[in-house]
Amino acid sequence: MPNDTSEYAEKILIEGYRAMPAQKKLEQVAALTQMVQKMALVRIRSQYGNVSEKELRLRLASLWLPRETMIKLFNWDPEIEGY
Repeated sequence: MPNDTSEYAEKILIEGYRAMPAQKKLEQVAALTQMVQKMALVRIRSQYGNVSEKELRLRLASLWLPRETMIKLFNWDPEIEGY
């Protein structure tokens, strides 16, 4: 993969992460996860239009959960309904 970060900048970044308390790392991971989910919701809304909140959440869950889990827990088959 292309890397647009200099070795020096990457070294500083890694040192910063190593020095960061675990709680702060978890907060950053949670914030990034929320951002990715918001972006996925934007894509789902643009692809499927004005769907119910339930359908929106099912489509979002189907991006993370295995097909078998979606069928077993929610009776939702992503291969039929779409992701």
